[in-house]
Amino acid sequence: MTAQRIEGKVISDAIRLEISEAAAKLAERDIKPGLAVVLVGEDPASKVYVGSKEKACQQLGFYSEVHRLDTATSQEELLSLIDKLNNQTNIHGILVQLPLPKHIDEKAVIDAISTAKDVDGFHPESVGNLVIGDESLLPCTPAGVIEMIKRTGLTIAGKHAVVIGRSNIVGKPVSMLLLREHATVTICHSRTANMEEIARTADILVVAIGKAKAIGRQFVKPGAIVIDVGINRLPDGKLAGDVDYDDVLDTAGYITPVPGGVGPMTITMLMQNTLKAAKQQHAIKE
Repeated sequence: MTAQRIEGKVISDAIRLEISEAAAKLAERDIKPGLAVVLVGEDPASKVYVGSKEKACQQLGFYSEVHRLDTATSQEELLSLIDKLNNQTNIHGILVQLPLPKHIDEKAVIDAISTAKDVDGFHPESVGNLVIGDESLLPCTPAGVIEMIKRTGLTIAGKHAVVIGRSNIVGKPVSMLLLREHATVTICHSRTANMEEIARTADILVVAIGKAKAIGRQFVKPGAIVIDVGINRLPDGKLAGDVDYDDVLDTAGYITPVPGGVGPMTITMLMQNTLKAAKQQHAIKE
């Protein structure tokens, strides 16, 4: 039986409609959610991502600033800009596009962003709050994964979730969020023994390793929910996930395509975080 596709674009569009309606209500109070995106250098993929974020702000009625800085920008200059944005009242969220040039310390930059404006959810305080279950702005891609599963009408509580990948951006935080939703969570990585065997026990399999089509049907329990976070460009220019979609399609119960799965959710959850940050900074509880 062919797996049911989880259409990230459809779910994303529904959430954006909700965000747009909430932003319109804020506008009645003369409040406009504001997002500042900082891009250092000329990384082609980063330029595309930044453009998408700028476009999303325009569509949702948000205020946006994009600061495009030269590759030679010093760490001190970047930290000075972040300090300015931390104190700018019409900016509720700050995102510094990664990766940064090698001469800039990524951790120092992340640490400099106010936790109230940390819409990426990368600040150590945000991560700590995520781990202990306190209120925080959640990392966008992991939050998008959870939202996709929930809005498909699937249950997380009581399920065995296996996460392949342990990055700070996806693997670790999505594991914490699955745990928060009462799943039993196993994390696999490059040193895991018997990974295929462990993965086949998963009711929910989340893959985020950055290797095209690395996960085939031998990793998948029949009927499992398969969430493919990876996005890789193949030699022929096409995009592929970390999961071999065609190979897994007849084994999984639900699966996210690439493109059109997790990808659209990431920017939507960024917009959701910016809206939430604006409400919190204006002490609006609704």
